[in-house]
Amino acid sequence: MNAGLFVSFEGIDGSGKSTQARMLHAHLHAQGHDAILTREPGGSPGAEEIRALVLNGTPDRWSPETELLLFTAARRDHLERTVRPALAAGRIVICDRFADSTRMYQGLRGVDLRRCVDALHDLMIGQEPDLTILIDMEAKAGLARAVARVEASGSGEDRFEGFGGDLQAQMRHGFLSLACEFPSRIRVIDGGHDADTVAADVQAAVMEHMHER
Repeated sequence: MNAGLFVSFEGIDGSGKSTQARMLHAHLHAQGHDAILTREPGGSPGAEEIRALVLNGTPDRWSPETELLLFTAARRDHLERTVRPALAAGRIVICDRFADSTRMYQGLRGVDLRRCVDALHDLMIGQEPDLTILIDMEAKAGLARAVARVEASGSGEDRFEGFGGDLQAQMRHGFLSLACEFPSRIRVIDGGHDADTVAADVQAAVMEHMHER
């Protein structure tokens, strides 16, 4: 099941993690590696349907507890249909968000929810990435980027941006705390530089991890 390499990207909205995931995927392909690029929520037909439910609508559309169940259902389908088959085939899986995002976006929004997030993850998912790249970005700048991106795309996937800057600041602090909690898995990359500079730092971190395996 774990013959391949599982790399996730995390960060607050607007941190540039999606761009960096795409750039890493292109770089690995250019180097001759068999890599796939996927995302959460989404990455499989069923999970993409759930994505439409959780990313659209008003901020109070779902409670954090309901979100947790929806995201876990999407992740389970994604894991079964996309991630694990690719890893079993020896491929590199690059995933834009995984369980750390649920630990932040739902786990920070209610008393004892982080405990519920971890318990449900252990029960239904039971897998962590081999390496997580955390693109760190100042919260205000990240939110401005994210809002501009959604407006330009017209996707309507702006529900979490609607929670505002305070939540983004909490998320940034939470992600950095996770990096301290899981230092062997999570590598923090400064996202405040231009995209090519950040990409070079990401590539160096991934290559170092691959050489250490």
